[in-house]
Amino acid sequence: MSDSRVAAVFDSVVLPVLALGGAVLLFGGFVWLGGTSPTETWVLLFKGAFGDSFSWQNTLQRAAPLMLTALCVAIPQRAGLMVIGGEGALVLGGLACAGLPYLFAPPPGLPGTVMVLLAGALGGAAWIALVGVLRQYRGVNETISSLLMGYLAIGLFKHFVEGPMRDPSSLNKPSTLPLEDSIRLGSLPGYDVHWGLVWGVVACVAAGLWLFGSTHGFATRVVGGNARAARLVGLPSHRLIIVACALGGGCAGLAGGIEVAAVHTTANASLIAGLGYTGILVSFVARHNPFAVIPVAILFGGFGSAGSLLQRRLDLPDASVLVLQGFAFVLILASEALRGRMGEWLTRQRMVRAERAAAHETSRVRLTREQAALDAARKEAA
Repeated sequence: MSDSRVAAVFDSVVLPVLALGGAVLLFGGFVWLGGTSPTETWVLLFKGAFGDSFSWQNTLQRAAPLMLTALCVAIPQRAGLMVIGGEGALVLGGLACAGLPYLFAPPPGLPGTVMVLLAGALGGAAWIALVGVLRQYRGVNETISSLLMGYLAIGLFKHFVEGPMRDPSSLNKPSTLPLEDSIRLGSLPGYDVHWGLVWGVVACVAAGLWLFGSTHGFATRVVGGNARAARLVGLPSHRLIIVACALGGGCAGLAGGIEVAAVHTTANASLIAGLGYTGILVSFVARHNPFAVIPVAILFGGFGSAGSLLQRRLDLPDASVLVLQGFAFVLILASEALRGRMGEWLTRQRMVRAERAAAHETSRVRLTREQAALDAARKEAA
């Protein structure tokens, strides 16, 4: 394997694995300070995530929206933008999904399901596309604008859910009218996992194929690598960046629509669960690679599903897994300082080997010449 390949594997695989391993170790130390056995915590963390079929189904169900919210970060990042507004796109996508029946009655069955999900995706796409427009035409930093727009989106969500769109029968927990049974998103045959998992996997694969297997995706990555060079060769960088933002936002909006159509059946405060923020971590661990988002989302879905088991067995708060996610995020960011170091080290080692080989060859040539001179002197003396 070439040095460049080894360095790429180290940066994209070894560093995230080491960071996650360090986060698990730190989490064990954290619970140990509270008087809980780290070993027992690690065992229950694994059992709660992947210990049996029930755990697997819970994990996969939690992983579905994380795949989509992670794409809200990963796709714009490939275009050179750091967008962290997936939470806002998700809640507005859920609101659009629940709000479509207020405008007209969707047809029953699959066409109606596709329509409400498409409404959610379009809501999220329009919201994050606005981030790209502000960045390209007004120079507004996309990280700050997407974060602040996330809070604005949550405010709009609460206004409509608790105001014009509120179901009069929802007393203690304001919500919209429930979706009709015929247009709700069902479960996979024989499993307690909704079809949102399939939507998430398909979206990740499609995004990966688009980024790495199409000319449009290649142009987007060129813009993300060097926007000035992209403009010099005539690429429409403004349009490519806005499209990337819209696609990422559409994925997060689709996640919100799936949560409404498959889990909550209404738009309510339960939709504001931090899935968009967890998606940021998933994207960073996956190095913003849509293909790698799938296993990483499953891993973090497992962390989320293990929280209830930790609460029942060890009397830890259900939200204690958020501490684990926090450790992981800090270590992933810290590992960025080591990116490229393996390549530099390998380059130095290659140079050292080349210098040693050159010195050895020089020494060999000198010894050969000295031996030849010695042989010539002996012949003359004879």
